[in-house]
Order: sequence, then structure tokens, then C-alpha cells
Amino acid sequence: MTKRKTKKEASENPVAAEPLVSAARPESAQKLSRDAYEKTLKLLQGELVKLQNWVRKSGERIVVVFEGRDAAGKGGVIKALTERVSPRTFCVVALPAPTEREKSEIYLQRYIRHFPAAGEITIFDRSWYNRAGVERVLGFCTDEQYERFLRICPAWERDFVESGLRLVKYWLEVGPDEQTKRFKARVTDPRKTWKLSPMDLESHRRWYDYSRARDAMFAATDTPQARWHVVDADDKRRARLNIIAHFLSLMPYEEMELGKVRLPKRQKSNGYDEPDLSRMKIKKKF
Repeated sequence: MTKRKTKKEASENPVAAEPLVSAARPESAQKLSRDAYEKTLKLLQGELVKLQNWVRKSGERIVVVFEGRDAAGKGGVIKALTERVSPRTFCVVALPAPTEREKSEIYLQRYIRHFPAAGEITIFDRSWYNRAGVERVLGFCTDEQYERFLRICPAWERDFVESGLRLVKYWLEVGPDEQTKRFKARVTDPRKTWKLSPMDLESHRRWYDYSRARDAMFAATDTPQARWHVVDADDKRRARLNIIAHFLSLMPYEEMELGKVRLPKRQKSNGYDEPDLSRMKIKKKF
């Protein structure tokens, strides 16, 4: 178990403070420097490794849902959250459009098959809330299907939580000007053009339709068992740090005692000779 921290240690721990998720960033806040961002991210990612060890040891099952407008930065947050932990513990699920067979299934079926077993965390890059967002706005579901979803989703989630699953839901909120800026970058940056789909363009045009859909979704599915946590995502670096710190603050994890690791000596060659691999090596360009 984690020993009690001193005041000095607590002040240095980025998770010891109040949860950092907020609805808005103060106008006076300056852009976070890369050095400050990476220093804090390193500390938080160290805590995520401790969380990972605790999840494995305790058999916890955790589901994290990331939703938000297109270009809100969900992918960047998920990358920061998972890049220093094991993909066997932190599993990212980003489902494509449903197949014809999946369209005939119970709506939640294609999502629940990815839920975690003991000792696992499943992160959904968009989730069953597609029905309350893109499917609703773009007419991919009927009014009856949409209304049924909003009616029964809280019961689904309450059952998940009562069965022992930890469910955390994040909504990344980006302003209209910032979204436009990011879409323009996708048009001109060859590294980002793959992110720009016809549905992305439509989401930019139909800003207020998506706003109304978001509001209805919050009204129906923000429950005591499964709260929504809204994050200001105009500043990508702050959003990533805020979400990781907040996520850690929700988990009652403890630092696990790990045995000392000794690196064993390498065995003797016993006459082994390295082959000449020069013919197989690629030519160095950098």
C-alpha cells in the first residue's frame, strides 16, 4: 500500500490537487510551454503505470468513454493516456461504421463485446453515444431508435456500474473558432488529411444541430451513477493533462510493492559467430 505522503511530496504530486477538469480556461492563462507540458506529462504517466499495476493486482474493470465534437482532440488525449502503459491492460477501441450484420444486432452488442475482463481498462474513442450524436444529426437512425436509446441508456450504465464496472465519461468541448482552425489545418497538412471525412465537414456546417444533440444527451444520460465530465479542449496540452489528472483522481489506486529487479549476466557465446547481415540491412538515409 502507498505510505502517507508528506506535505512536500503531496505538493509535487500532480494528482494530489483537486481534479483539474474545468468548463473553461481563464482568459489570462498563457499557452503551456512544451517543456512544462512534457515535465507534467511524465509525472502523470508515471502515476498511470502505478494505476496499471493496481488494476492488474486488484482485478478492476474500467471503461473510459471519450466523446466530443470532431477535431476536439480525442485522439491526442488517448495517445497521451496510453503511450507509456501496456496495450494489454489499456485497450483502445475505435470502431468503424457498423457492418450490415452489426446493424441487425441489439445496438449495444457491438460495444459490449469489447468490455474489459478483470485487470483491464477499455478506452472507447467514440462509443455507444454515436447514436445520440452523429446518428441523430445525420439521420443514420430513426426517431424511435434515438428516443429508445436516450430512455434506456441510463439503465444500461447503471447496470454496468452495479456489476462492479467503473465507468468514466469525458466530453471534450472545443469552440467554433478553434474547430475551424483545426479543420483548416487538416486541409493543408498532408499528415492530417486522412482525418478529414465528409462527415467531419458536415459536422462543421451543422454546429448548432450538434449542440442541440449534445444538450439532449447530457440531459438524459448525466446520472449519479455515470456522470459526464466536460473538458475545455481549446488548449490541447492542458486538456490532456487535465483529463489524465482527473482520471487518476477518480481511482482509489495504491502503489504496489514490486520486487527488486536484477539483470542477469548474459550467457557465454560457446563458439557462436555473428553472421554478416550487411546484404540485408537497409541503406541509412538519416
